Amino acid sequence: MSWLIWALLSAVFAAATAILAKIGVAGVDANLATAVRTTVVLGFTWLLAVATRQPEMFKGFSANTWLFLILSGLATGLSWLCYFHALQVGPASRVAPIDKLSVAMVILFAALFLGEGLTWGKGIGGAFIVAGAIVIALD
Repeated sequence: MSWLIWALLSAVFAAATAILAKIGVAGVDANLATAVRTTVVLGFTWLLAVATRQPEMFKGFSANTWLFLILSGLATGLSWLCYFHALQVGPASRVAPIDKLSVAMVILFAALFLGEGLTWGKGIGGAFIVAGAIVIALD
């Protein structure tokens, strides 16, 4: 499958995640709810990794790979903790769009740190995402 199909599937599952998490976090500690969700993700992804593994699957892992994957995991954990707290106290229809400001931030960070081109299309699209998130949040 192409990157676009995978990205669209990611968006569908992210939308489902917001709704399911909003229902699941009601009346419980947000940190504990995040821990439960993370445990499920951990088990599910290890199951997939082992079931689909290639021989010598860890050979391509350099120290740099480990460092950046660990840092990414820490950022994910912090994002999820913040997201669950926001869902617990705010409406999902407002929390999720603000969370998706990450899309505009990725465009900017990719240009700054990865050397990806910042085109007019990305700039205008990112601005629309920011404007849309603000409009929805203020509704």
